[in-house]
Amino acid sequence: MTTEHQTLALILFSLFIAVTLGITTWVSRNRHGSAEEFYAGGRLFSPMENGFAIAGDYMSAASFLGISGLIALFGYDGLLYSVGFLVAWLVVLFLVAELVRNCGRFTLADVVAARMSERPVRIAAGASSVTVSVLYLVAQMVGAGSLVGLLLGDSGTVARTLTVIGVGALMVVYVSFGGMRATTWIQIVKAVLLMGGAITLTVLVLLRFHGDFDQLLTSAADRSGHGRRFLSPGLKYGADWTSRFDFMSLGLALVLGTAGLPHILSRFYTVPTARAARRSVVWAIALIGGFYLMTIVLGFGAAALVGPDEVRASNASGNTAVPLLAAFLGGGAGTTGGAVLFAFVAAIAFATILAVVAGITLASSASVAHDLYASLRRRHARQRSEVAVARVAAVGIGAVAIALGLLAQDLNVAFLVGLAFAVAASANLPVLLYSLFWRGFTTRGAVWSVYGGLIPAVVLVVLSPVVSGSPDSLFPGVSFQFFPLQNPGLVSIPLGFLAGWLGTVTSAEEPVEAKYAETEVRSLTGAGAV
Repeated sequence: MTTEHQTLALILFSLFIAVTLGITTWVSRNRHGSAEEFYAGGRLFSPMENGFAIAGDYMSAASFLGISGLIALFGYDGLLYSVGFLVAWLVVLFLVAELVRNCGRFTLADVVAARMSERPVRIAAGASSVTVSVLYLVAQMVGAGSLVGLLLGDSGTVARTLTVIGVGALMVVYVSFGGMRATTWIQIVKAVLLMGGAITLTVLVLLRFHGDFDQLLTSAADRSGHGRRFLSPGLKYGADWTSRFDFMSLGLALVLGTAGLPHILSRFYTVPTARAARRSVVWAIALIGGFYLMTIVLGFGAAALVGPDEVRASNASGNTAVPLLAAFLGGGAGTTGGAVLFAFVAAIAFATILAVVAGITLASSASVAHDLYASLRRRHARQRSEVAVARVAAVGIGAVAIALGLLAQDLNVAFLVGLAFAVAASANLPVLLYSLFWRGFTTRGAVWSVYGGLIPAVVLVVLSPVVSGSPDSLFPGVSFQFFPLQNPGLVSIPLGFLAGWLGTVTSAEEPVEAKYAETEVRSLTGAGAV
């Protein structure tokens, strides 16, 4: 990229940042400081607005940069991410959206604590939510570093480090001053920009092949160096039985993990009714479904037009495939059209990262303040002090995410999000489903369910090839790898459900029938919902 082209992209970056900071400033002047305002935006958003915001939260850097990059490098096997992310929304729609809105107030722990002993349940659920959120944040930080490194023509550590620190600082500002209302409007703006950019690139790719998708696939296979294998299963996950189990583990994590993501669950509390929550999910599915179909075209388009070798040379994990494709479609490197389209797409991707990190940081800081902090104080602790703690927590979580983001700079962002989904599916989903549907579920079962999924998931990641034992690991120079799979979901998700069942059947606590009946009626009818 020439200096003029870099300047254009930086101007677009700066414009989006200025707009989002303006939204944050406007919202901060009109807030009244209550917990409901900070955590749920006053529950004033319409289903369409919340649907766009949910889509904005979900369509992260992993979706726009990581999935397309994996398809460009691995063809069919990269496509599995798109399918998994999309199918996951059916679980959300039919199992949790309306029920969670009826039972909870601000966080996942509200749903579980409604019929359990509050303190141990809130501590467990809060710890799990923060862990999932930090893993998800790391993926966004890595995407930001890759993107700006490509833009500046400097993939070294200095540019990426400064980028990660800058993104972390911005997300703290968004959350601390704007709360849920500012974060939601930032998500809506970002979702509109992202859909517009994806549609533009998809149309341009299809025009290159005269609307013939078969020709696109054939060209991608020819350019890949793998021939027809590029369009068949096995290029990434079919080499041996370990990789096949890794595929099953990844698929299980992606399909089940969405329903346990804290920043997605918190979105259901920003609408006034359960019906509005369900309609929000319908809007989100329409947007997300269209987007993931377009990532397939973009991934194979990058393979056919840019080539896997050039994508890999720019970023070993494929995170820069879409920006490179944009530059090619605009006329190629060094042309004004290529620079303009590249800058536009890079700015959208950067906006995507900023918006998603704001949503995740808000959800995790809410867990710290509303669940962990509130559990250590009396129940009548003032809401304003809780909100103040949430703002401080945003700073701490941002610092942790920045540090881990710098450590994981060379990993694919979609792969990193897969780990977050595995932890969410292992620790959050079992306790959520048991609380909603099992009459005999107890406090011990709830606590065991969370820790029984969370601890194995984290330990297995630490002992996996992701962290040590291979050239692509976080610590390639050492080896304490004892678990062969890169994604722990195949083992940790069943353990989470098993631990919840075991904790319940071994508990001396008698489940309170009245509380379950209240939860059941409230979840199904909305009677008494906040």
